[in-house]
Amino acid sequence: MYVRDVSGARYRWVVLGAGTFAQASFSASTVGLPALGPALKSHYGLTLGETGVVLAATGIGMLFTLLPWGLIADRVDERWVIATGLTAAAGSLAIASTTGSFGAVTAALVATGALGASVNAASGRAIMAWFPRSELGLALGVRQTAIPIGGVLGAVLLPALASAGGTRTAFLFLAGSCATGAAVAATFVRGGGGAKREHELDEIASPLRDPHMWLLGLGTGLYLVAQIGIISFVVLFLHDARHVHNAWIVLAAIYVLATGARVASGLISDRLGRRLRPLRAIGVGLAVVTAAVAAATTAPLAVLIPLFVLAGALSMAWNGLAYAAAAEAAGMHRTGAALGFQQTLLGVVVAGAPPGLAAIASHSWRAAFVVAAAAPALGVLVLSRLSERARTRGTSASRPAAPRTPD
Repeated sequence: MYVRDVSGARYRWVVLGAGTFAQASFSASTVGLPALGPALKSHYGLTLGETGVVLAATGIGMLFTLLPWGLIADRVDERWVIATGLTAAAGSLAIASTTGSFGAVTAALVATGALGASVNAASGRAIMAWFPRSELGLALGVRQTAIPIGGVLGAVLLPALASAGGTRTAFLFLAGSCATGAAVAATFVRGGGGAKREHELDEIASPLRDPHMWLLGLGTGLYLVAQIGIISFVVLFLHDARHVHNAWIVLAAIYVLATGARVASGLISDRLGRRLRPLRAIGVGLAVVTAAVAAATTAPLAVLIPLFVLAGALSMAWNGLAYAAAAEAAGMHRTGAALGFQQTLLGVVVAGAPPGLAAIASHSWRAAFVVAAAAPALGVLVLSRLSERARTRGTSASRPAAPRTPD
């Protein structure tokens, strides 16, 4: 229930912090995994194409469960959705630590993605229940910093852990991270509660029939190609093609800068009262800078590395805006379904882009980065067909701040 007391007002920041922590604990296994790319390639004896498949495995798993998890989050308390999924993901990562073949580790990581995907839709829905629209860009921007924070954690620790104890130690660390995220979510997250009326079953399915949601997902999915092109392959490219042995530092720098970029983009969108305008502006910048990376693949490292860092940060700056735009367009009773649907469309890219870009890169790294640059340019064209829209039907997004009690 909603109450107007000081303790309830403060507790929304606890929910935001817990949701962000839970997402970060899983993100170390998704966006942090590329830092382990050279170790995985060596340990399992993989080709570049097979390495791309392993790096895409969690995304492949998420593709099949993001929408179901979102639908469940619309009916069940979000904290238990998050805690259940992350606990199971921790188990699958523990299994991954025992594998010795390409097929086995890929299967374990697919399971990790399918189970851990619970946090993607459910944590966003919980945060939506606590923040008004005037603060939603900031709140979801902060929540989306979980991805680069998890990436920094992975980029800094996974290579060191793999060097000290092999990939087994690295996977066990990731399992522990997910288990900790599950405990934090179960203890501190309080959400909006599931929909209770039977006729809302039709409402939560309607995002699938909404052209606005399809175009938003398609446009931002094209942005994601550039993100994957930079994030998933910067370490492998610099290590294999440019012989940079501490390339994980570049990935860590990208994640640090991306953390600030996500918060800043959320603040700017709140001040503008718009999500799509800054989203399109980021897409233009992303296309330009990624094209510069493609042109500079053989340039001196003093030129190439700053371009990689800037392109990587821009490639991760837009996610919170897309999240907010989808949630606002859906309404509270359909937020889980809308976010699950959006994340499913993005999951198609997460699953398909790494192997596809790896196949291109095996012939030409420059060509792979050209493709990564062209995709967000097309994404801007798709998003230009959308008008700003916030169908905040009876949600916290349409109201002034109305804090909730922790219970």
